[in-house]
Amino acid sequence: MLYILDLVGTAVFAVSGGFKAVKHELDILGLLVLSCMTGVGGGIIRDLILGDTPPLAFRDEYYLIICLIMGILVFFLAPRIAKIWRLVKIMDAVGLGTFTYIGAVKGYHAGLGPVGVIFAGVMTSCGGGIIRDIMVTETPAVIKRDFYATAAAAGSLLLYLGMKTPLGGLWVFPFLVIALTTGLRITAICTKMSLPRVKQIPGFNGSGEE
Repeated sequence: MLYILDLVGTAVFAVSGGFKAVKHELDILGLLVLSCMTGVGGGIIRDLILGDTPPLAFRDEYYLIICLIMGILVFFLAPRIAKIWRLVKIMDAVGLGTFTYIGAVKGYHAGLGPVGVIFAGVMTSCGGGIIRDIMVTETPAVIKRDFYATAAAAGSLLLYLGMKTPLGGLWVFPFLVIALTTGLRITAICTKMSLPRVKQIPGFNGSGEE
């Protein structure tokens, strides 16, 4: 079940990468690159940091194949997919929860502490989007708006704490982590919830220059 959810999450993330390419009017190669990097980029970074090489996306090529298929679908069917974008966002939230659990539990079994586990969960679920935004010279959305990385961090923390108790041995525990992360993200979508933002200082540009 988790494997299937992981593939579904990869597909939805790949769609979001494809639509970023549509926004910037990239060619089909650029679209496919963004789809792949959004779909599997976070997992690749996680595996490289943990020393699990080659990364899973290269050992199980279904991940890359799905990213390519979704990229091609976006290229030809973007207007139709845009009409069901709310559903795509809900599925994206499920993907966020699944990626968070998979990344966090992999970090936990690698012997990481709470901060490392949270980093592994957040990087797995948000890393692809960060790469996507950087590639089109945008400030990554996860540090500018949306309650996205915060939901992943909360799910990762639950994973770490739960694994220290008998709760971590229950078959239902992975779905509790996914439900928390997904629930927080959907709540944020519905209520437009976000973290407090820093305000500009009048007359100061932050570069150290007058």
